[in-house]
Amino acid sequence: MKNKILLIIYVVASFFSANFIAHSEESIEQIIKGRKALFSKNYKTAKRVDILSKDLEFEDAKKFMLDMQKNYIELLKYFPENTKEGFGTQSLPTIWQNKDEFNLLMQKSADDLIQLASLIEEAEDIRGTLKKYMWQNCNTCHSKFRKPH
Repeated sequence: MKNKILLIIYVVASFFSANFIAHSEESIEQIIKGRKALFSKNYKTAKRVDILSKDLEFEDAKKFMLDMQKNYIELLKYFPENTKEGFGTQSLPTIWQNKDEFNLLMQKSADDLIQLASLIEEAEDIRGTLKKYMWQNCNTCHSKFRKPH
């Protein structure tokens, strides 16, 4: 009888253990795919901001800037230690080795977009202003924290 109880406990524990491992892998995949989706969305949105700003459609451009700003804040949650590799990540280990620097860059990107939204209409050099407050952050992050294509 004691052996049957131990066997049942072992089977139940094995089931929950295997189920937990599967779910933790799934969540790693979801995290990596989620951050890739946010970065991709920000890139597409940045291109729209660029076009709208150059066409002097500032109100629409500002809405997209604020969407991007929120995404950068959200991205801070998408780099836990267990998501360094797998599932097609383009993230370099330097993100986790220099976590404070990476987080500061995400925050700076968010802050710069708020500043960009407040000054884009008055900018004499729209292209230069977009580069300074938007594209430069993208380039900095890609050069330090993303695998080259």
